[in-house]
Parts: sequence; structure tokens; C-alpha cells
Amino acid sequence: MKLGILLGYSGKQINIPLDLIQRAEAMGYDSVWTAEAYGNDAVTAAAWVLAQTSKIRVGTAIMQMPARTPAMCAMTAMSLDQLSGGRFIVGLGASGPQVVEGWHGVPYGKPVTRTREYIQIMRKIMAREGPVEFDGDMYQLPNTGPGTTGLGKPLKSILEGNPDIPIYTASITPAGLRCAGEVADGVFPVWMDPDKFSILGDHIQKGLDTAGGGKSLADFDIAPFVSVAVNDDLKAAYDSLRPWLALYIGGMGAKGKNFYNDYATRAGYGEVAERIQDLYLSGKKAEAEALVPDQLLDEVALVGPRERIVERLSSWKAAASRGEVGTMLLGVHDPDVLEFFAKELL
Repeated sequence: MKLGILLGYSGKQINIPLDLIQRAEAMGYDSVWTAEAYGNDAVTAAAWVLAQTSKIRVGTAIMQMPARTPAMCAMTAMSLDQLSGGRFIVGLGASGPQVVEGWHGVPYGKPVTRTREYIQIMRKIMAREGPVEFDGDMYQLPNTGPGTTGLGKPLKSILEGNPDIPIYTASITPAGLRCAGEVADGVFPVWMDPDKFSILGDHIQKGLDTAGGGKSLADFDIAPFVSVAVNDDLKAAYDSLRPWLALYIGGMGAKGKNFYNDYATRAGYGEVAERIQDLYLSGKKAEAEALVPDQLLDEVALVGPRERIVERLSSWKAAASRGEVGTMLLGVHDPDVLEFFAKELL
């Protein structure tokens, strides 16, 4: 099993912990992942890290697809792939309606259709087998729709492309997971329980089957985000992570349109997920956070003293041995904790 670290997106000031990243690189960590919301962008941070490292791979978790065309994303990927000696990983996501329509000012549309077409176009561009033409529901190359001049023509990338640049997607919905299995090289769920793989795996497998050509889990990296709270005080460890799950389950989306709430329901926490959402959306965040179950935190995160985390790691190791987890993307910025995981898993 490989290990990666999540940088997240910055607040008012961009802070990229290069010392931490370089230490992780020396420990044998495989990857580090940047992010974007509606402030700093993921690509600039990725380029900054790639320029100051030599072995560790750098991915984007995520580049927001509605913020850039598939061709622009392919141009970025090919450029960073060449400049870094093949260390860039494309990580894509649909983002959410609030950000897509409120910040980028474009329709949210059909996120799964967008993902499929986006990756298909990127692969055509990177394969560089000829001028790219595409006629999809969301993307047309050349575009001949309203407002166009009719002068567009199919083009072939000037830059030599690498068709093997890995492409991952951020997916947790059944349709999104099927799409990831079909057209991507990996998927990063925002969280997962290594003992409940079927919640993800059944849908991923359907996508792999649709892809054909013998594609299987052996060709596909499942790389969940794994939050970590190392603390001898177990209650304090739990409490430090409750705001994270409460935000996703309760506040990431509107009532009836929250993919994370639906995901928690599929994991068996439907009743409490609904209560958390109701409280969160009514402004009672502290009460919502208090309802996040300890059991759910234990299922999807690593919580408590180190010896307790070592016990819980047995489930992750077992999942890795079954091919159900390829990479753990850790939410850790403490070098001592990074070293602890390196000794346990690498």
C-alpha cells in the first residue's frame, strides 16, 4: 500500500509546508495532493511542489472541471508531466453547484456526463494520434454552437503528450463511482470504511466491467482520504474530528442535494445524518457536531493513542491485501505522525 499526504487548500495566505513534504519524500511517501475551492488554485501549488522535490508525485485533489476546459486541463497535465519527469497526477472533481454556479458562473449541468466526456477528451489530446474531434452532450470539438464563428477546426497538440498520465476522480455517488471505474485510473473517496468496501466497490466494479479490455482493480487505485487524530485523550481525538464530518454530512450542499449525507446513509447512518443536517442548516453547528457518532469516526478515520491506531490499521492492511485500497491519503501535517505511519505501512 502506498501513502500520500493531503495539503488541502489555503486560507487567506498560501502556506505550502515544503519541509514537511521533503521529509515525507525522504520517508518513501508516494504522493502529495493540492486542492482548490474558491481561493488558491490547485495547479500553481502543484507546480511549486514539483519544482522543489525530485521523487514524490504530486496530484490535484481536486482540479474543478467546470473551472477549465478539458483541453486546458490536458495542456496543464502534459506540461507538468514533462517538467517533472512524469510525477504529475491529474485529480478531477465536479465540485458542487454552489461553487460552480456561484463562483465560476457556469451551469453545474450533469457532473457524471461531464466527467466521462472530460476524461475522454483529455485522453484523445494526450494520445496525440490526430486532430481531436468530439461530439458529446456537454463538450463539442470543434464547437459550432450559438455564438461561434464557424471557423473552429480540429487541432492536434503541439506538445508531445504522454497517454499514461494518471487521471483520478473524486467520487462517492454510485454513478460517479461507476464512471471512475470506467474511464479513470483511480478514485479518491472523501472517506471510506475499509470493512465496508461494497459501498464503493460494487459500483466501481460495474464501471470496470463497462470499460472492458480486462480492466480490473489491479489496474485501478482506490485512494481514500483518511483523517487522523493522534491523541492519548480519546475523547479529545474524537472531538477534533467531529467538525469535519459534521460539515460534510450537514453543510456540504442543500437539503436533498448533499452527496456526503447520502453517502453516510449508505454506510448505515441515515437517521443521524438527517438530524446532523437539519441542525447544521439551521445554524446549530455545535449541536450537529456533537451528534457525529464515535463509531462512524472510528470506521472512516484513525483516532486515539498510537497503539489504538495500530490496531485499527489491521483493517486497512487487510483491505490493501484484497486490492480494495491502493493508497491512503493522510490528513497529517505532523512530521512525527508521518514517520509513525511510514514505519507501520511502508
